[in-house]
Amino acid sequence: MDRQRLMKLTLTAMVAAICAVGAVIKIPTFISTAALDSAPAFLSAVFLSPVLAGVAGVIGHFISALTTGFPFGPLHIIIAVEMFIVVWIFGVMHKKGMHFWKWPVALILNGVVAPLPFYFIISPAFYWTSLTSLPLATLINLVIVAIVMPILSKVFVRKEGRVH
Repeated sequence: MDRQRLMKLTLTAMVAAICAVGAVIKIPTFISTAALDSAPAFLSAVFLSPVLAGVAGVIGHFISALTTGFPFGPLHIIIAVEMFIVVWIFGVMHKKGMHFWKWPVALILNGVVAPLPFYFIISPAFYWTSLTSLPLATLINLVIVAIVMPILSKVFVRKEGRVH
């Protein structure tokens, strides 16, 4: 395994570990608890590929679900896939320089679109209730990312400048 690939896998594992730390920081909501597990995954879009950032988001979600006892059972697989897609889209938008649009897109996708399958799987009431808390939890995660991302971007730009 070459050094660069090993570094990317190590960074992905480290982000997943930070997601695990965020997973235990719970935000009480009306229907369940939300956690700060997605902030590190969104933040990793600065230095990981969108796919690896999405993988870190999936791991973070599963750890968060584990700490609450998997209240939705196997439905967490759907949530993890959605998390991958949302973080991947955020990462693609970041890499393409869509620095304004990535924020509202992530908020709408994670806070409004992601719970939509549960409208049909669980109930319309569940969906509408989740809209009272999930966008707020997503917003908190994204605010954390918005504060830290410019600082982290500068660090990685400087580091890349030294390497090349």
